Amino acid sequence: KLEYKRYAKNTARTYISYFEKFINHFKTNNLLNITEHDIQTYLNTLAQKGVSTSQLNQVVNSIKFYYEVVEKMPNRFYSIERPRKEERLPTILSTDEVKRIINSTNNIKHRCILSLLYSSGLRRQELLNLQPSDIDSQRMVITIRGGKRNKDRHTLLSPKVLSDLRKYYKQFMPSHYLFEGPAGKQYSGTSVAKILTKAALK
Repeated sequence: KLEYKRYAKNTARTYISYFEKFINHFKTNNLLNITEHDIQTYLNTLAQKGVSTSQLNQVVNSIKFYYEVVEKMPNRFYSIERPRKEERLPTILSTDEVKRIINSTNNIKHRCILSLLYSSGLRRQELLNLQPSDIDSQRMVITIRGGKRNKDRHTLLSPKVLSDLRKYYKQFMPSHYLFEGPAGKQYSGTSVAKILTKAALK
């Protein structure tokens, strides 16, 4: 059902993981006999364990998806209470700090990855899904296919990043994905996180 509804792979994995924990918690119960009170108690238990608001909302989403979409029971748990959203200000980096992070690496591939994330405002998965043909040097835009909520969009391409991308392309000659791992497979999200962490520490 998640595949048919075109949910992103990461979202599908998250829903499956949280729902697996949910059914393991109620492993002696028939899923169709679980009540709203049972679910609210389960959510309260998670909250007491320190599970974040965003995670709790994902748990609720996975449960509702199962009952409403898979079992075709709309509004079965209509009154499940969601946690109140936390109002926290993010840590904002200055332009100079971002430049220092990008300039801290001499690896052209890593530099392109960091530069694209910042200058084009790409999400990590959007970056990993890029193909060489998505870079339009004539119009100076990047085509994002199947981004958040499975929508396509365009974002700006920086002339400086384009220059680095041309150097990178000549050196690595990617075939399917713009950034590839071993054997031409899609570069991993974990690798991107490591590149950013290492550059930030440096």
